Amino acid sequence: MLKPMSVVRQAVVADAGDEAGGAMAEGAAAGQAAAGRKVPIVEGVVLLAALLAPLVLQDYLTVFATRVIILALFALSFDLVWGYAGIMSFGQALFFGSAGYGVALLARDLDITNIFLVLPAGTLIGLTFALLLGGFLLLGRHPSSVIFVSLGTLTGSYAADRLARGWYYLGGQNGIPSIAPMSLGSYEFTEGPSFYYLVLGILVVVYLLCRFLVRSQFGLALAGLRENEQRIAFFGYKAQHLKAIIFAIGGAIAGLAGSLYAFHEGFVWPNMVGVVVSTQVVLYVLFGGSGTLIGAVIGTVIVEGVSFWLSDNYRDIWPIILGLLLLLVILFRPLGLISFVLGERERVGSFGARSRETRDAP
Repeated sequence: MLKPMSVVRQAVVADAGDEAGGAMAEGAAAGQAAAGRKVPIVEGVVLLAALLAPLVLQDYLTVFATRVIILALFALSFDLVWGYAGIMSFGQALFFGSAGYGVALLARDLDITNIFLVLPAGTLIGLTFALLLGGFLLLGRHPSSVIFVSLGTLTGSYAADRLARGWYYLGGQNGIPSIAPMSLGSYEFTEGPSFYYLVLGILVVVYLLCRFLVRSQFGLALAGLRENEQRIAFFGYKAQHLKAIIFAIGGAIAGLAGSLYAFHEGFVWPNMVGVVVSTQVVLYVLFGGSGTLIGAVIGTVIVEGVSFWLSDNYRDIWPIILGLLLLLVILFRPLGLISFVLGERERVGSFGARSRETRDAP
């Protein structure tokens, strides 16, 4: 049973106060109000830019932008798991790629491409794999350490990569090519503005659902887990159960993203479930700013956009340049690029509506 919002809020703020001192406690209300005003502005600007993008971009850039939006949806799944619950999942690509393979097999073997069948199927595949892996790693007799979960998810992703490469039914090294387009009746979603706005609409809906979730009492409990798991457990929360729930939700969102990615690219390959893609999504969130949702979206857009520009202009050394840029951001802005706009109050103790008792407190 979830505890009163004010009780959990006090636990999260108290833990932040242990690190930042009395100054943070005195400025909590002001910081929360400032963050509350800035977040919708940032989100509105990003949404407006996304809506107008196909009107000004060339066709090939619209295709690239569609891929970026799908990856931003994937980044949201990881930000929920790591940014809010503090679970370092180095195997997020396992759910992303397994869903991609799943819908590819539906299209290849059963000729099922209807959007109302393949997207729920991909989401369910991601959810199922996350439940299985999360149940094994998080629901043991004793609380799982961060290192155990990190290495466990990493191992799962690596094992899935090797399995996909060695299984002839999944195409082996070549993957599954020439996937039929996703359809709605007789209409087929092909690369271009129609697919772009479909993916953008899905991203907006999922983003709003995630925003509602993290602003709820459940989200506040997750923030408490990230800041001080023992203190939240003291209030009676089953910490491992909360972690398993958010881990499963993150897997479902990753599965949805993987389904869209498979149909957009037209093929799936072993890298989709492997360690490289799992690390890639970590960089998206780390670069943009974890625990804010919008930071994951911005990080994905910037990393993919800069990579695209560098690879086109500096073909031989672009990975080195990108690595140096990422390193500089991590060194000088450890909270990500979003920290230029949003402060720490967006991540700690600023979730949900404040209770009357909290507002009236001196």
